[in-house]
Amino acid sequence: FVEFGGEQRMGFSPNFWKTLPRFSRFARLSATPRRAASTFRAVTVSSDALLSPPPFAALPVKSLASLVPAKGEVILSVKAAAVNFPDLLICQGKYQFKPEGDFSPGSEVAGIVKEVGEGVKGFTVGDRVLGSSAWGGFAEEMRMPYKRIIPMPPTMPFDEASALLMAYGTSHYALYDRGSLKEGETLVVLGASGGVGLAAVQLGKAKGARVIACASSAEKLALCKEHGADVCINYAEENLKDALKREALDGVDVCYDPVGGDYSEAVIRSMAWGGRFLVIGFAAGSIPKVALNLCLLKGCSIVGVFWGAMTIKEPKHNVVLLTELMELYTAGKVKPVISATYPLEKAGEAMNAMAERKVTGKVVLVP
Repeated sequence: FVEFGGEQRMGFSPNFWKTLPRFSRFARLSATPRRAASTFRAVTVSSDALLSPPPFAALPVKSLASLVPAKGEVILSVKAAAVNFPDLLICQGKYQFKPEGDFSPGSEVAGIVKEVGEGVKGFTVGDRVLGSSAWGGFAEEMRMPYKRIIPMPPTMPFDEASALLMAYGTSHYALYDRGSLKEGETLVVLGASGGVGLAAVQLGKAKGARVIACASSAEKLALCKEHGADVCINYAEENLKDALKREALDGVDVCYDPVGGDYSEAVIRSMAWGGRFLVIGFAAGSIPKVALNLCLLKGCSIVGVFWGAMTIKEPKHNVVLLTELMELYTAGKVKPVISATYPLEKAGEAMNAMAERKVTGKVVLVP
């Protein structure tokens, strides 16, 4: 840690540091200060007319008056915005955080600082940055507290930067912190070809684990193999429990589960003594009901992973984790996989691809 302007920040070198991240909500579009001289385009959803379950129709892109930063805020010129599963949930009113009024989905962006507000320290107009907030990213401009952004490495592309924080932040926190993954252990990754899944595969290999990737097609598993998976299981074609008996003779030490549904119990029945089952999410749509006697018999733990909440409750610890994650990126040990890019006008298509589980890696909107 280093001191900068009386605040604690983390630093890689005297010229490369990060601000302390804090989780905060993006103010609704209709409530933000405006500058009438220019405009920007934004995908717009109303909290009074939330979307029905997918497939989504084309989402409206509206022209709005350019944003003005409040104290402690910056305006970003958004160059890339990653699409994440929570974006789908927020648009349907099903996520933990619910915006009011008109809003743009999109929680993870990379771009250039366009304007800085009073009290902003360490950032100037023209800086290349990445950041995250609850929503607001599917737009040409985004208004964000400056402590929610961090500098991009000089050679990092905008699309990769926009896809790093949530997927890799979640997976890194899950495996290296909550799961205490160790070299030589067996790691099972469900939904391994998705954004968080591929991040977990890469991070597992970086730790020296034996990685078993599980996905629903040969094409998806080929991508997992390309990014380091030691064993691949197609759970659409064979029974997952039987496959794990064959491939994990001593049991599963850590399971990374962003899928839920019927697959969860199959892995819990395959856990090694002292194993850690990491609950990431429920992309399958159903929350599994697990017989807890399995945890007793196997001496294993079911561990919840909520990266977003951790960034609020443990900000100093988050700084340490992000430092390690950025070091892994700059060392070439992790790299976001971008499978497709879409313009703002096709945000609905991008979200449908994710809802239908057709996405490998990450999809990104490019305003």
